[in-house]
Amino acid sequence: MQGATATKIQGQTERKTNFRWVVMAMIFIVYTIAGADRANIGVVLPYIKKDFGLTNSDIGAMASLFYLGYAAIQIPAGYLFSKFGIRKLFITAMVLTSAATFYIGTTTSALGLKGARVLLGIAEGPIPIALLTIINRWFPPQEKGTATGIYMSSIKFAPALVPPLCAWIMVMWGWRDVFYAFAVPGFIICLFWMWLVKDKPEDSKFCSKSELEYIQSEKPIETVQAVKNVVCKKSGFLKWVDKIIRTQKPGNLDTNKKLFLSKDLWACSLGYFLMVGIVYAIMTWVPTYLVTVKKYSIMKMGFVASAPWIGAIIGNLIGGYLSDKVFEKRRKPLMLLTALATTGMMYTLLYTPNDPFLLGLVLLVAGILLNLGYSAFLVYPMGLVSKEKCPVATSMVNFWGSLGGAFTPFVVGKLLDAYNWDMVFTFLSASAFITFLILFVMIEPMQDYEEVKS
Repeated sequence: MQGATATKIQGQTERKTNFRWVVMAMIFIVYTIAGADRANIGVVLPYIKKDFGLTNSDIGAMASLFYLGYAAIQIPAGYLFSKFGIRKLFITAMVLTSAATFYIGTTTSALGLKGARVLLGIAEGPIPIALLTIINRWFPPQEKGTATGIYMSSIKFAPALVPPLCAWIMVMWGWRDVFYAFAVPGFIICLFWMWLVKDKPEDSKFCSKSELEYIQSEKPIETVQAVKNVVCKKSGFLKWVDKIIRTQKPGNLDTNKKLFLSKDLWACSLGYFLMVGIVYAIMTWVPTYLVTVKKYSIMKMGFVASAPWIGAIIGNLIGGYLSDKVFEKRRKPLMLLTALATTGMMYTLLYTPNDPFLLGLVLLVAGILLNLGYSAFLVYPMGLVSKEKCPVATSMVNFWGSLGGAFTPFVVGKLLDAYNWDMVFTFLSASAFITFLILFVMIEPMQDYEEVKS
């Protein structure tokens, strides 16, 4: 009887699990909540502007203050996560994010509102570094693009959900209640994270031995010859792709000095600076554009403002799949495609008619194209650096992305005070094209590149 029980227990222990996807679901929920706390300000801005008597430059500065606080904490957070682990610091960041969100609703002056946005940026800044580190530890290389695409779609799911929800809350109660309502989910999700998610899969009681072996494998659970056969079938396509993107086996970036001297990491960071700037200019300013220029009602604005973020979800999921499966862990092809397509879509917005359906359709397509390769900017360092230095590399890229989120909305405010929306869309188009040029500086790092060629 004891032997049968032991066999049963051993069978349960050895049973293959897929708990990493539960972890992925938790990451999606967490970053959706964080994204909602970040995005809600864009929807209420037209009404805060009226209450507090703000100019466009004031609004741009207020949006930028969040990202300045967000940027300032990136590199310190990367070092702290590397030294002390993820769990406790991450929970602290989530609690402080929810508290800062609630505090925004209590502000009574423009100065207080600006201070609250800085606090929110500092509180939320460590969260993406923690989540990306968890992805890096919980997913094998062949799934990291898909996992990061899902992760990035969560930050876009929030702005897709936020405008109509915020519009409804404002119609029912007022803009302050938006922040009170949005503060609650962050406190709740912390309890579930403490129960379900460990920093490493080997520490989790929900992760089986076979799943752990799969996560820690450098290649899919297939024979090397099978992999070569698949590559061989695609060699005609991938050979010319590799020439364009300059695929190489990367050097060993295992020290902070090597990281900060890497031209590839700097190019990725600067490209992300410009692309994040475009994304957060859209998040910050499109609701105001729809209300003040297009003269849409609150509810109509809420639904049209969701369009680019619905597209973003689709784009991130498709992009993650293409990056892993079609381009076989090559990240640059979709990064280049996104930058070039965004150049065209931002220019297209100069000529979009006033019809809500057509404008929503253009914004939907813009969201898809803008996000096909958007998540690849954060996957790219994972193939370039050692696992131990991934938090530092990620914090470096995210630091510059955060500065882009601070810089571009502020510039948009200045352009609106001096010119008009045509100048804004031209500026965003130019930013995307500069990104396209910067990306050619980078190599495409692939650890197994020489083996595949042979």
